Amino acid sequence: MLKFVETKEAPQAIGPYSQAVLAGSTLYISGQTPVNPKTAKIEAVDVALQTRQCLENIKAIALEAGYDVKNIVKCGVFLKSMNDFKNMNQVYADFFGLHKPARVTVEVSKLPLDALVEIDAICVK
Repeated sequence: MLKFVETKEAPQAIGPYSQAVLAGSTLYISGQTPVNPKTAKIEAVDVALQTRQCLENIKAIALEAGYDVKNIVKCGVFLKSMNDFKNMNQVYADFFGLHKPARVTVEVSKLPLDALVEIDAICVK
């Protein structure tokens, strides 16, 4: 059985997808751009602040579904430029602390709303 997760504490989906889908004990969180859910806009201009907003959006969705950051087992990071890897990685490391989910990081040619970064996540209880 699937449960579709939605919270106003993260940006609303702008297409035919859900913020997250709970399948059994696994939560699949859709890619989160650095949109501030209160303004529905990207306000951060650098990759560090954009990364933080993406991760806060993921956290809000996880919490809505009854999960926590410590339940995240894998993230996908999509960067507009690998030149931003170091700055993204520092914010990511600070956010997760000692918890270290598996991860893939790739450079992509373009992201929605011309974001510098987008991150998705998988959580398991």
